[in-house]
Amino acid sequence: MPIDIETFSNASDEELTEVTNAEKVVRFLHRNNDKAFTPSEIAEGAGVKKSSISTVLRRLRERNLVEHKGDYWAIGDEKTVREAFRFHRSMEDLDDRFGAEDIDEWRDHAAANRDE
Repeated sequence: MPIDIETFSNASDEELTEVTNAEKVVRFLHRNNDKAFTPSEIAEGAGVKKSSISTVLRRLRERNLVEHKGDYWAIGDEKTVREAFRFHRSMEDLDDRFGAEDIDEWRDHAAANRDE
């Protein structure tokens, strides 16, 4: 989505870089990799709405990016986290270069070629 030139001129790089809630959580936990936190503490520390944190943590756990024991959560295996972020950045770079995939277009193409 385009932004006006005044916003572009006056904002910092950080303000113009969209960061997902998952990235915020992983970055927070990585910066504090010597501790484990409750979901409320993670939401506050990462700047994520408390109403979203459970879903974010569950999805990160499904990808082995965070660990969970009892009421506490911590960063997952460093190698796994690093590889996931490299992959994510690579996909963003490809989207920037070639455009994001249109999932509906992909499905239509896959369905049309299924009968061949």
